[in-house]
Amino acid sequence: MTTDFKPVSSSKISISELMLPSHTNFSGKIHGGYILQLLDQIAFASASKFSGNYCVTASVDTVNFLKPIEVGELVTMKASVNYVGRSSMIVGIRVEAENIQTGAIKHCNSSYFTMVAKDKEGKSVQVPGLILSNLEEVRRFRKAIKHIEVRKEVEEHEKLTNINSIEDLASLEKYNVLLEIS
Repeated sequence: MTTDFKPVSSSKISISELMLPSHTNFSGKIHGGYILQLLDQIAFASASKFSGNYCVTASVDTVNFLKPIEVGELVTMKASVNYVGRSSMIVGIRVEAENIQTGAIKHCNSSYFTMVAKDKEGKSVQVPGLILSNLEEVRRFRKAIKHIEVRKEVEEHEKLTNINSIEDLASLEKYNVLLEIS
């Protein structure tokens, strides 16, 4: 167990960027892939700041696109470490878009990235423990624990599911799918 602890506040990062026409998809909204790129950058910055090490993305656990982002809006991303394991950290990110003419702000995205701290040789290294200073930080930490438990349950279910069984194939009849397996 680590004896080094740092507060959540030591991981907090905020970035803002004006959305340009070059960031759009075919429907004229800001491309989700561009937002994902920014999310990965801020997750890296938050985890690296907290751990004091280079960090890599182990998984993108959740990305919920809630509202579209328009050209000309100012996008602000706020990130912090919500959970730490031995070498891993879950970084929570909130994305808001502001109409800079009206001042209206909308919550556009919530994301969770699992990052792993690495040493100069590329080996996983232990990260500091997390000091939780308020009930909101405790809530986020507990939510991350629950997310980890659910992910493990899904992985276990996938191991136990026999996709070749008659029962499993029959269970697909209630979905909008046509099986043409030869």
